[in-house]
Parts: sequence; structure tokens; C-alpha cells
Amino acid sequence: MLFTYDTELTLRAAGVLINSDRVDGDQLSDLAALDEYLDHFGWTGRRDHDAAELESVRRLRTRLARIWEAADDETRAVGHVNALLADTKASPWLTRHPEMPEWHLHLASIHDPLWQRMGAEMAMALADLIRAGELRRLKICAAPDCHAVLVDLSRNRSGKFCDTGNCGNRQHVAAYRERRSNK
Repeated sequence: MLFTYDTELTLRAAGVLINSDRVDGDQLSDLAALDEYLDHFGWTGRRDHDAAELESVRRLRTRLARIWEAADDETRAVGHVNALLADTKASPWLTRHPEMPEWHLHLASIHDPLWQRMGAEMAMALADLIRAGELRRLKICAAPDCHAVLVDLSRNRSGKFCDTGNCGNRQHVAAYRERRSNK
């Protein structure tokens, strides 16, 4: 593990959120899809279950995508992360739950709007990544026909392909076939 469990989980959650609009259309098209995403990643606290909440999470998705797109420009990425931390009014506090007994940070009240809690947690996870000098772990899939994002948590930062569309296998099979056809 390169980062704390909650940081890695939150970075993955951010990547999945961004990819929910980059692969096979908008996969966050209704409240049921939002609930499924939130339940999958264990988001707790207030849920309004209305169109405004869904739209605010979609806006967060767009903001997070800008951070991935700026990953090659540290100053720009830091500006986006700082803006997100400020807009979410992040206020860290230590907590633990029966399902996750290790101490970890929460950055917003369970009563704050969903997008605000998610944004604060994701901004802090991204801040951890930046503080560790690991911003280059935020990547866009290297497959020519894919625009999905990924968090490369491999030890040597060698990940190039997302896990949304089997891109790595498709690229390796294509390269193999190309080599075989040149013999």
C-alpha cells in the first residue's frame, strides 16, 4: 500500500466517478445509479435523494476531471485542489467506524451536502498524492480509443491502461497480432 487505505479508496472513488461519464455514456444518469455508486464506495451521511443532489455530484465529477487533465502541470493541479478544498469548507477531524476501526480523517460534517463531503474527501486524497510528489499517478488511459482516467497505484508507476474497458488486454493482443503478421 502506497498511501493510507482511505486515501487509496477515495482516489479510486474519484476515478470511478470521473469515468462514469467517459465510458459507455453517462452511467450516473439517475438517482438509483448515484445510490449504487455511493453504496459501492461506502459513502455515509446525509443523502437528499433529489435531482439537485445528482446534479451537484455531476458538477463535482467535472471538477475532478480537470485535476486529472492538469496532472502534468503541478501548479495548475494544486490550484484546482486548493479551490476544491476551499469550496467544500474542508474541516478535518479524526473518526473511526465499526466497519473501519482504524482512525481516519473525515473532512466535512455528515450533515453537509453530499457533493461537499465527497469533494472534501477527494480533494484531501489528491492533496496527499501531491504532498508525496506522486501527482504523476493520475493518468488518462493510454489506449488510443479510450479517455478514461486511472490512478496508477502500482509500485513502479507503470500502469498505463484503465480497467473500464479491458484496454490493457486489447492493446496487448493487438500488439501481439501485429508482431505475428510481420513475421
